[in-house]
Amino acid sequence: MRGSTLTKTIKDRIEFLRPVAQRGLFNQIKRGLEKEGLRTTPASKLAQTDHPKALGSTLTHPYITTDYSEALLEFITPVSSKLTETLGFLKDLHVFSYRHLGDEVIWPASMPCKLQGNESIPIAQYGSSNSGIMKTVYRHGLSWRYGRIMQSIAGLHYNFSLPEALWPALLHLKYPERDAKDPQVLQDFISEQYFALIRNFRRYSWLLLYLFGASPAVDKSFVEDKPHQLDELDTDTLFLPYATSLRMSDLGYQNNVQSSLKICFNSLENYVNTLNHAIRTPYAPYETLGVKVDGQYRQLNTNILQIENEYYSDIRPKRVTESGERPSEALTQRGVEYIEVRCIDLNPFEAIGITETQARFVDTFLLFCLLENSTQIPDDECKMLDENHSDIVNRGRLPGLMLQTPKGTISREEWSHQLFDRLQPVAELLDSGNDNAIHQAALDAFRPLIDQPELTPSAQVLEAIRKAGSFTAFAQQQAHQQADLLRTTPINKAREALFIQLSESSIRQQADQEEADQIDFDTFLADYMARQSA
Repeated sequence: MRGSTLTKTIKDRIEFLRPVAQRGLFNQIKRGLEKEGLRTTPASKLAQTDHPKALGSTLTHPYITTDYSEALLEFITPVSSKLTETLGFLKDLHVFSYRHLGDEVIWPASMPCKLQGNESIPIAQYGSSNSGIMKTVYRHGLSWRYGRIMQSIAGLHYNFSLPEALWPALLHLKYPERDAKDPQVLQDFISEQYFALIRNFRRYSWLLLYLFGASPAVDKSFVEDKPHQLDELDTDTLFLPYATSLRMSDLGYQNNVQSSLKICFNSLENYVNTLNHAIRTPYAPYETLGVKVDGQYRQLNTNILQIENEYYSDIRPKRVTESGERPSEALTQRGVEYIEVRCIDLNPFEAIGITETQARFVDTFLLFCLLENSTQIPDDECKMLDENHSDIVNRGRLPGLMLQTPKGTISREEWSHQLFDRLQPVAELLDSGNDNAIHQAALDAFRPLIDQPELTPSAQVLEAIRKAGSFTAFAQQQAHQQADLLRTTPINKAREALFIQLSESSIRQQADQEEADQIDFDTFLADYMARQSA
């Protein structure tokens, strides 16, 4: 150990959980992946075609949809406790989709292909039902507020929930006087612990950005003629020499309006209250835009956030919503169910955007964040965390980069080694119910990156860009190689049959929704907003 010791809390928890871990408790961790990818032409231009009908309805298909743009595919896996099954499902979604993309390919990088300006990015369409129109109007709102170019960025969201059997055991350890058989007592504890995880994630997620960041460069068309701090790598590419993830920088999913929100993660109540304040508070520049102008909707409302999903965060507490229910309502009524990690760049060297080794590391990291002490985050520490985040995404590979902690500054290398040392017993705990040390192997795979930044994905991407001649040339090469691979990869026959059936049934479901609507969109939206402000 490099002078870093585990806190008593995490030591006690690991020892307490070891017997149940050996019986396979952590094999019940559940995950779901959401992976985005732009459809592009063979010449690396953004596709202007409609979402392929053979892939079903983007409104009602559970696994194949679109995010912001009609060209931004989103693949969603079902929740599963078997990681290999989740990754296999994601691969088959790619394989199936490639059978219906013609000569189009899926862009492998988080930062987009060469763009032809803001208006060249088609907004996603979801049909004529009220719920479908609302999804499209929301995206028009994002276009007016932030521009479409920012919305063309792609990423991978990692949804994670811990085994139900874990919570009564942890509750008894921390609060032996509380009744774990009382459903409300248990759910309150679960929510409290997920927020503890989130706070530690915010403290340490710079490590994920360093290890997995893969967007150190962009095509010049991404910035258009706007001011920026990037250097020129070649005639078509801008970059920062030590950047890890420009996607997660001020260049990507950040904006000044939201940075002033101060969404609080110290408790579920504080989180929901600060989020609700943002979705109920008008913002003068958005009021100037108007809601409906010349008969066309520009946005859902003029508030700081149109809906909760507009809040950009690298991690979110989540709960599956019921029909017509807002995310914050679901959290308030039934508590946190899982967390969504949103800071992972697409791995452009991997056909499905992530490797199993990466996922095993994320699992270890998230369990560490749960088991470790997690005090509340005061404003001064919050500012410190934001500055660490900015330093890592913009210059994380700079040797000797100093990061801030409440106890003083520390080099990125030293802190990384300390964290890996503290992750080691958590990896051992996860592996104690397995035949092999897969989580410890993941730590071993990534530890060399600490002292050899040239091994990180961001450095590897820069090297590949230099060889290819530009960012676009590199990503285009990867896209075509991956397309060739996926077009010839066999598909699980049961899943193929399922995807065909869902494509057909989702189109019928969308038609049924459109037929069933009894009120016009103006009334529908007014009713929705009234519920939101209630």
